[in-house]
Amino acid sequence: MAEINVTPFVDVMLVLLIIFMVAAPLMTVGVPVQLPETSANALPGEEEEPLTVTLTAEGVVMIQTTEVQRGELVNRLRAIATERDSTRVFLRADGAVPYSDVMQVMGALNRGGFANIGLVTDTGGPTLDEQGG
Repeated sequence: MAEINVTPFVDVMLVLLIIFMVAAPLMTVGVPVQLPETSANALPGEEEEPLTVTLTAEGVVMIQTTEVQRGELVNRLRAIATERDSTRVFLRADGAVPYSDVMQVMGALNRGGFANIGLVTDTGGPTLDEQGG
């Protein structure tokens, strides 16, 4: 028999596909927060990995996955801003965090050299127009 049996190859490829589909969502920033839902469109991607600042429900501020004291936040952001090409930063704040705390962190981001702040939300929220409810 001179034919190649491709069935084992297809089986292995399907298993690898499933592994990557399961593992891909786990590669995001690993700080658990309950993001508010909006109907906003997603921001366009960039070449550089975006800087993510997270404000948890307990009020803890984290840069990527590293916890930062609020008094050190501006100095850390300034140090990071000198090494980055982009001034874009994504702010992830738990929906239970008071608005004033979110604004304080946004002010610190601005003082730290990041003028382009994107607020991260989950999709599927209210559209607040007559058509969508």
